[in-house]
Amino acid sequence: MFVLMTTDHASAESATVDLPQGTIAYRAAGPATSNHPPVVLVHGLLVDARLWGAVADRLAADGIRSYTPTLPLGSHQRPMNADADLSPQGVATIALDFIRALDLTDVTIAGNDTGGAICQVMLGADTSRISAAVFTNCDALGTFPPKSLAPLFQALRHPGLVSVLAATLRPKPMRHGPLAYGPLARSLDPAMTLDWIQPLSNPSIRRDLAKFARAVHPRVLLDAASRFGEFSGPVRILWGEADSMFRVKLGRELAESFPHATFATVPGGRTFLPLDYPDKVAAEITAATRSTRQPRPAS
Repeated sequence: MFVLMTTDHASAESATVDLPQGTIAYRAAGPATSNHPPVVLVHGLLVDARLWGAVADRLAADGIRSYTPTLPLGSHQRPMNADADLSPQGVATIALDFIRALDLTDVTIAGNDTGGAICQVMLGADTSRISAAVFTNCDALGTFPPKSLAPLFQALRHPGLVSVLAATLRPKPMRHGPLAYGPLARSLDPAMTLDWIQPLSNPSIRRDLAKFARAVHPRVLLDAASRFGEFSGPVRILWGEADSMFRVKLGRELAESFPHATFATVPGGRTFLPLDYPDKVAAEITAATRSTRQPRPAS
């Protein structure tokens, strides 16, 4: 079942879709009827669809329709069903079910941070509706999670500790400090980052996040990577050079694991490239969609 709610942005809508695992909210931007393949934008841990907002708006200006689900990674407003599989593989299944529920085909997926890991699991599981992929700074191969975040992921496995962490992050100096969102982007909206942690006051949201954190392990992405050679579509990788968690070397190694990949860097770019460099990220996504096939006539 779909529920559509128009936002105050002229080119975007907010909606929900009911999946077997629970209700997923998403943002759709761009013309409802487009002669370009659709794009699905995948965010990471403790952020929501708004991470991709500026990128989606730029894609819309180019006539590309995009969909950004808010996945159950800690900043979602609606808890998933109590029995939902929220391991990385389970969240990848949610993303694939989302694509199927909206009946999207020839999809270009784009992932950032933990969302890049989810996209890699998707490519290792089912590419029947996926034609291209774009990755910005993200977990990859044997880096899941980054070494510097291992203590955080240990804490996230315990809902009680997450409650304490959320209270600690409520003051802006803490949220935007070196142990939270501060190193990830040059430009952060305090209201948005507060929204990202507010759902953690809900015990069911903390339960969902703990399910994911408990299943994070390097073998998840290494297993997915073992099947990258079977993906014949174009892959474009854009990597920020100033990222302290995901080094350029990791991005290059990710590119080398696909048979048809390009690799480019952004001097000064950090983890959240979609926030700081939306034009560059949108350009890579547009190039990926155009590499899959010629634009189709509008129906």
